Amino acid sequence: MSTTTQAANPGGNTKYKILAGVLGAVIPLAVAVLYFFPGILKVEGVNVKMLPAVNAGLNSLTAVFLVLGYYFIRRKDVVRHRAMMGAAFLLGALFLVSYVAYHSQGIVTKFGGVGAIRGVYYFLLLTHIVLAAVTVALVLFTLYYALTEQFAKHRRIARWTFPIWLYVSVTGVIVYFMIAPYYV
Repeated sequence: MSTTTQAANPGGNTKYKILAGVLGAVIPLAVAVLYFFPGILKVEGVNVKMLPAVNAGLNSLTAVFLVLGYYFIRRKDVVRHRAMMGAAFLLGALFLVSYVAYHSQGIVTKFGGVGAIRGVYYFLLLTHIVLAAVTVALVLFTLYYALTEQFAKHRRIARWTFPIWLYVSVTGVIVYFMIAPYYV
């Protein structure tokens, strides 16, 4: 969006802002439904057992691209920053599709650790889940502000989005490795 267009419409395109807000609410709600009603979309004969490992890989790569995006923007290399953040967004979207596909099949894995490690696992899992739900809206609004060239708003929200999204990506991988021994 050019400066002229932005001056004429300082809030950006309202319909995309509304879309970001709706998706920011609907996506976590859909994931919650799959969590609380496992198997609701089950398709017989579909093998999704490799998806948790794929998801951990997607989360790992997302974290790498987030850190690289941060690195490049700190050096004022906007082109590389944009490329890294675009890659992180695409990987996050792929993760979400893969995550939904896996959990739609009703597979439930219980953590079998005992003692202090159980508390650590559930703390990481709980903070990961809560912040993942928040991250969806944060990422969508951060992207929206970047695409509509509202860079002051983009920077303001990105200061929250980056560390939360990075935490969610990293804890997703940690939670995977902690529960992986208990997969059926």
